[in-house]
Amino acid sequence: MSTTETPTGTPPAPSGGVPATPPTPPQPAPASNSVTLTIDGQAVTVPKGTNVLEAARTLGIDIAAFCYHPGLPIVAQCRQCLVSVEKNPKLQPSCQQVCGDNMVVHTTDKQSTLARQQMLEFTLLNHPVDCPICDKAGECTLQKLYFDHDNQDSRVDVPKVHKDKAVDLGPTVVLDQERCILCSRCIRTCDVVAGQHQLEFANRGDHEILTTAPGEQLDNPYSLNTVDVCPVGALTAKDFRFTMRAWELEATPSVCNGCATGCNVEIHHKNGRAWRLVPRHNPDVNDYWMCDEGRFTYHDLREERLAAALVDGLPAGWDRALRAAADGLAIGRTSGQFAVVFSALHTNEDNFALAKLAQAWGVSHFYVAGKPPVPARADGRLRVADINPNMAGVKAITEALGLTVKPVYELDPSIRGLLALGDILPGVDPGRLKELEYVAITAHERGPVPHAKVALPTSDWAETSGTITNNKGHVQRMHAAFAPPGQAIAGWEVIVRLASISSTKLSWSHVRDVFKDMTAAVPAWNGLTWAREARPLALRFAGSRG
Repeated sequence: MSTTETPTGTPPAPSGGVPATPPTPPQPAPASNSVTLTIDGQAVTVPKGTNVLEAARTLGIDIAAFCYHPGLPIVAQCRQCLVSVEKNPKLQPSCQQVCGDNMVVHTTDKQSTLARQQMLEFTLLNHPVDCPICDKAGECTLQKLYFDHDNQDSRVDVPKVHKDKAVDLGPTVVLDQERCILCSRCIRTCDVVAGQHQLEFANRGDHEILTTAPGEQLDNPYSLNTVDVCPVGALTAKDFRFTMRAWELEATPSVCNGCATGCNVEIHHKNGRAWRLVPRHNPDVNDYWMCDEGRFTYHDLREERLAAALVDGLPAGWDRALRAAADGLAIGRTSGQFAVVFSALHTNEDNFALAKLAQAWGVSHFYVAGKPPVPARADGRLRVADINPNMAGVKAITEALGLTVKPVYELDPSIRGLLALGDILPGVDPGRLKELEYVAITAHERGPVPHAKVALPTSDWAETSGTITNNKGHVQRMHAAFAPPGQAIAGWEVIVRLASISSTKLSWSHVRDVFKDMTAAVPAWNGLTWAREARPLALRFAGSRG
């Protein structure tokens, strides 16, 4: 060895008398990314930067709040979430108070409880008692907190301050200024989610009101998110206003089929009919939001539905329709002049089942049908140009199975038999369809479907259990909210019946069986599992949604 080290002190100087470099001092341990504090006697460890309100929620402690929303900037202006922090002389808004190591917080002590009761009473000072006609009744944060934290008679013995009612803010939203508690959630939603400052406060004191900014209307593509975040019934959607009581609805989780983003949603429904769609939190896809256009897609669920099988345009039973379809398609199959059309609007399972049937039949012509892109729609937020919910899924399945797929507008002139999913065949001449043995597997009787020799009814997306794949490759689960109309069944099940009557065996009895074979066949999906079925949840048991 050229040098020696001693257990303590500095190394000896090397030859030449030059002092050795002093040893590097020990480095401090890397800082922890979490902090531990105590809330109401319970210790909790949370990531650095977490506020006290969110830390309390991890313990099951729900601190009352109005202006706080986890997807919006914090303003701490409602002062409803005040808590006591030891060694701090004043009550602190828990939404704004960042957790610190060894912090001790009290949320149920006398001082904090009294402050929340007083703030709630102040919020209710001029609030109208019109809950029986309010769209928010049954899912209102103000109602919930009143019964949880106050539940006292009003002490106001003078006329309340009256403000304008049924103020038309724009094409989608109506405002009741009397109900507004000035929490600013809607203002921040426009600023952050839509990137447009279209709402603002005007005046001061008890005459302060929410209104549109000068020269503006509330007309951005994300305007209805303001209704979702409103903790009271001040902002109501024109589409849902006075149509249905919230507590009568049931909620089923699903995925929006309006475009390739695949926003996670809840379908709010009753008696086999959807009444509205609201966003469901998914930080990897849509966070807490969705666009207005996606919310209105539920209207299409009721339009021009195909509830029974058709043969030559006339109603027929399943047996006759399947036999007619098999006989007609056999003409094209035997000649090799036969094609199948996948649908970017149907589930992965429907398209996979059709692909397996086509392979069993020896089909060599494959096409895909989808809606044309809308470039002007893309805004760098949630709205994208591709308005097909499952084009990525069709691509993944057909590539994994080694199928060469073309857009349907390139349909080969020699084709005589056509088996198609869905009710769109863009670019295909209706006159040409009349010449084909065309069989449609569809939920709607429109577009090219009236030209089909046989039309087989399927469930639409809100009636379907299955998966779709968004533009980022996320395979997302949809749950059936209610049964399809009439004789309609799932698309994959139609294909199984068609295979059976044409002496081809597809041994699936449940959609999860299709999913299992599909994920085994597509390498990118090998690790996916079938989530358990989601039963509809009655909103009256879901608590406040504000």
